[in-house]
Amino acid sequence: MRNLALVLMLAAGPAAATGLEIEVAGEGANGTIVIDLLDEVAPNHVARIAELAAAGAYDEVVFHRVIDGFMAQTGDVEFGKAGGDMGRAGMGGSDLPDLAAEFSDEPFDRGAVGMARAADEDSANSQFFIMFAPAPHLDGQYTVVGRVTEGIEVVDAIKRGTGRNGAVVGQPDRMVKVTVTD
Repeated sequence: MRNLALVLMLAAGPAAATGLEIEVAGEGANGTIVIDLLDEVAPNHVARIAELAAAGAYDEVVFHRVIDGFMAQTGDVEFGKAGGDMGRAGMGGSDLPDLAAEFSDEPFDRGAVGMARAADEDSANSQFFIMFAPAPHLDGQYTVVGRVTEGIEVVDAIKRGTGRNGAVVGQPDRMVKVTVTD
């Protein structure tokens, strides 16, 4: 009977990721952000984030685009590593294929986590953003993947960028370590 239970557990695959813990450090923010992932809302996007986090791809990736009163964007695993050429940060993604949109009725309110994308709705890959404030104009236009449940004060402290695009000048704050939670 015990072997049957083990076989059933292995057949079911690993436990689904239910969240992330993001250790943040820099000139602005220092602390931990806890995010509940919304697997039932955006299963493919959540699986991608969990896969990249589990592989360590998000470790040492900077918040490259931070617009006061709007959002903080990170997740460029190709060009966004701390110490790299920040002029290219935000232009890259992972080696994995882009994802089809998983739009929902989930609102982009304070603490919502969404997948960044290009003009093509089906171009999300590795980058994501965390909302400082509600942005209803994003509702139904971008994929919501999670919600901050702890550490919103850390989000609020992330070093802001300048100009219309929110590019961070100097040393951006970074995700030191991103851990998947079950």
